[in-house]
Amino acid sequence: MSTTTATAPLTHAEVTAAAARIVDAFARTDTDAYFAEFDAAATFVFHPEAARLDDRAAYETLWASWLADGWRVVSCASSDPLVQLLGNTAIFTHTVTTTAGVPGDDATTLERETIVFQRQTDGSVLAVHEHLSTAPTT
Repeated sequence: MSTTTATAPLTHAEVTAAAARIVDAFARTDTDAYFAEFDAAATFVFHPEAARLDDRAAYETLWASWLADGWRVVSCASSDPLVQLLGNTAIFTHTVTTTAGVPGDDATTLERETIVFQRQTDGSVLAVHEHLSTAPTT
């Protein structure tokens, strides 16, 4: 990959495709595909969690504990997307409606999510930060 390609500005299409891959993999509870979309140094802030997750490995450990308890995603839908292009970095925000839980105890949540994407040195586009917060239901 050339240096020019690795530092090329992100496009709207690249960002929306990367976000769609994350939502699709999450909706299928596809662990490998989901985490492949995040840089190893990505950070995560999730409103239900007591602390920030400081890298992808920390989130993978948490995810594995959920799966061990029988958790899975039933559905996940993205709406109201906004892409802000900032050179080789971009901010993607959207509203997410998710049904997940353990069999017999699924819950549907409405949340707002921000994902920061960055072009990697190999030219790929990965998420480097994710922030999830509750959305008001008015």
